[in-house]
Amino acid sequence: MTGWETKTAAGIAYLERAGEGEALVLLHGIGSQAASFTPLLDHIDAGRRVIAWNAPGYGGSAPLEIDWPLASDYARALESFCDALGLRRIMLAGHSLGTLMGAAFAAAHRDRVSRLVLASPALGHGVPRGGNLSSAAQARIDDLQRLGAEKFAALRAARLVHAPEDNPGLVAQVQAAMSQVTLPGYGQAARMLASGRLLDDAERLMVPTDVIVGAEDVVTPPDGARRAFAALHRAAQGRLTIVPDSGHALYLQAPAAFAAALAVHTETAG
Repeated sequence: MTGWETKTAAGIAYLERAGEGEALVLLHGIGSQAASFTPLLDHIDAGRRVIAWNAPGYGGSAPLEIDWPLASDYARALESFCDALGLRRIMLAGHSLGTLMGAAFAAAHRDRVSRLVLASPALGHGVPRGGNLSSAAQARIDDLQRLGAEKFAALRAARLVHAPEDNPGLVAQVQAAMSQVTLPGYGQAARMLASGRLLDDAERLMVPTDVIVGAEDVVTPPDGARRAFAALHRAAQGRLTIVPDSGHALYLQAPAAFAAALAVHTETAG
């Protein structure tokens, strides 16, 4: 896998591209994994240190010990991970479910995050821990158990790509990553999504925060991204970027635009 080294720390399997200065840490979504960010590497300054974690229960990372975790539980795992790597201050970018983890971490550790990017933000459903899952959330877990990972991925992958019929290669990449999900990690993540309250954490953020979303995203639509951006404290509001002709798998469908949101830029689209 060009550019990456595979490593493990604090029970977390992760990929790292060596570089200088402050690390960029990437948090993937519920049906993905660290390796999904590989297309971004060609668009990020070659001298920058980039770390992509496999969330607990994904890609060789140990699952959490609690069956129904909250975003704060993943944030604590991220804290332990950063401590193990000696990362005192990072730039943090989360995609989809990863935005819930990233926002929870940045809200609790403002001194450790120089900048936060919320990409294709998942707002969460606000279900109390131990409550009744929505039919959609329960279906995620049931379908994975019933179909197995490969058929599960084949059923869901196309929805993450805008105009999938015109982008079979992108659908194949999404499907390949999704076919790697396993239980209990995926079930834990689905329950965390059900209990997620991104807007609450957004209000508590005091670090510069940018939001980016695909204009054609049907999983986490632009209206949700606008709500997340509007919820940010004025001191935290950075830029809202809406990328045309792109769906939920933004880092695959528009890697240059995604990478641009990770760099300093001066224009806002939307």
